[in-house]
Amino acid sequence: MTGTQRRQQLIEIGRALFAERGYDATSIEEIAQRAQVSKPVVYEHFGGKEGLYAVVVDREMSMLLDMIASSLTQNRSRVRLEQVALALLTYIEERTDGFRILVRDQPASASEGRYSSLLNEAVNQVAHILAGDFGRRGFDAGLATLYAQGLVGMVSTAATWWLDERQPPKEVVAAHLVNLCWNGLQHLEADPQLISSEWRTGSSD
Repeated sequence: MTGTQRRQQLIEIGRALFAERGYDATSIEEIAQRAQVSKPVVYEHFGGKEGLYAVVVDREMSMLLDMIASSLTQNRSRVRLEQVALALLTYIEERTDGFRILVRDQPASASEGRYSSLLNEAVNQVAHILAGDFGRRGFDAGLATLYAQGLVGMVSTAATWWLDERQPPKEVVAAHLVNLCWNGLQHLEADPQLISSEWRTGSSD
C-alpha cells in the first residue's frame, strides 16, 4: 500500500469510528488496529487523533458546501430552494457517517462548532441569492440575511430529524419544506411536488 493509499485508508477508518463513537470515545490505538498498522504510522500521517479528525471534518464540509453551492446556480428562486434542500438531504443519504460527525461532538480545542460554521457559510450564500431577488422585486435587500437564517435553519433542523427517520423519501421532504418556505402556512399546497424535472425523474446527479 502506498503512502497515499494508507492515508486514505486511515481517513476512512477514522471517519467510520468518529461517526459511530464520537471523538472522545475513539482512540488512535483502535484506528491503528483496524488498519492493521502500528500507532506511529497514524501519528506520522496526521500527528494525532485531532489531526485525523480535522482532515475528516474538512473533507465532509467541503463536499457538502460544494453540493449546496452548485444547487444555487439555478435561475428560478423556487427551484433554487428545492436544490438546496435536496443537496443537504442527498448528502445525508449518501454520507450518513460524515453528517453524524459534523453534528456531534468535537475536540475541546475547537473554537466553533463545525456544523454551525458550515451553516453560517450556507446562510451567506443563500443571503447573497435572496438579496438579488429582493432587489429585483423592490424589497429591502438588507433583510436577506434574516430570511436566509430562517430558511437554512428550517431545512437543517428538518434534515437532522430525517437523519434517523428516513421517511418520507427525500424528494417528498424537500417538496414539503419548499412548500412551507415558498407558500407559507396560509397558502400551503395539499400535495406539493418538486418543480425541478431533474429530481422528479429520480436522478441523483
